[in-house]
Amino acid sequence: MTAAKLEKPALEHMDSYLKALREFQAEGRYVFLDIDEVRDGFPEFIHELNSGKKNLHKPYADWVEKVPETVLWLTKDNEFIGTLNIRHRLNWHLEKWGGHVNFIIRPSMRGKGFGKKILQKGMPYICYLGIDRALITVDPEDKAAVKIVEFCGAELEDVTPATDKFPARRRYWLDCT
Repeated sequence: MTAAKLEKPALEHMDSYLKALREFQAEGRYVFLDIDEVRDGFPEFIHELNSGKKNLHKPYADWVEKVPETVLWLTKDNEFIGTLNIRHRLNWHLEKWGGHVNFIIRPSMRGKGFGKKILQKGMPYICYLGIDRALITVDPEDKAAVKIVEFCGAELEDVTPATDKFPARRRYWLDCT
């Protein structure tokens, strides 16, 4: 067995990624992605992820400024485990609700320490992109994510209240130097 690693999205992970996408959609995430379209156009999907032309977030309204983003996948033994998204800079929306960093572990792999691994392994990439202190926002009700972010050394700045358009968020700063 090999260690888990972060890498750019790649074609060899298609089957496990599609299985993970089904898992995510079963819990109501990524429902804006059509699994058949992703499967049939997987090479283009990978190209768009790696070129920064596609992101894996719920589509935002036109008035939200897009920012450059790097997408990395956590894999182990050629199996897709999770996604780490690194936004290269913040816009006004990301300063309150999105942050520099977003990560998600596929449901069948949760509770196995991969959340900590993806964030720890991502810190050098974040720093390489010139982000010494990364903002991470977390749903206050997501106790597992709160635990992961705090385990990795992030310090809580504040909690933003929910609005009619956006949910409440715990805002943390993570030193990546």
